Amino acid sequence: MQRFPNNLLNGYRNFMSGRYAHERDRYRNLAEEGQNPTTLVIACSDSRSAPETIFDAGPGELFVVRNVANMVPPYEPDGHFHATSAALEFAVRALKVSDIVVMGHGRCGGIRAALDPSAEPLSPGDFIGRWMALLKPAAEQIQLNDVMTAAERQTALERVSIRNSIDNLRSFPDIRSLEETGKLQLHGAWFDISTGELWVMDAKTRDFIRPEA
Repeated sequence: MQRFPNNLLNGYRNFMSGRYAHERDRYRNLAEEGQNPTTLVIACSDSRSAPETIFDAGPGELFVVRNVANMVPPYEPDGHFHATSAALEFAVRALKVSDIVVMGHGRCGGIRAALDPSAEPLSPGDFIGRWMALLKPAAEQIQLNDVMTAAERQTALERVSIRNSIDNLRSFPDIRSLEETGKLQLHGAWFDISTGELWVMDAKTRDFIRPEA
């Protein structure tokens, strides 16, 4: 008989005796009244960069969308399936969030794949390859830079990808309109897994700076 992973069951028991026990009323209120987060975070699926952990967020505080390389595709109202776009639509129209944060991170496997033109597809469908093709023009330009090391090129594309996703957010009519009227703000952030440092994108210069801890 197939068994549920023990490490998850043990984690659940710790959750019930720890966090849930201390925040029981909060969970019950969220169940009865529904969620009302003010911030949407678009993050990578990478197990090392969970937004709820990095921002020390409690239940109901963040609406989180995670995908490979924390990317936002451009607005495409066609008949295809668009998980990230659907989440954006729900966050903006139903939850009426006031802030959207695109958060990338160091040592991202998806970004590394985008910079490696010789990488073999993981499957016949090459889902990752097709998804990372959103960054192909930027990746090709960065690959031509012989002055930077491989690690520097990867960090550069990780940050360029964040800017690219913010530009794509503005291709959604609702998001563009809400930003123009001051009802919604778009932010970029980059998390260094090895040091724990968070770098935030300056809205005007689009440079990444470290806020004071």
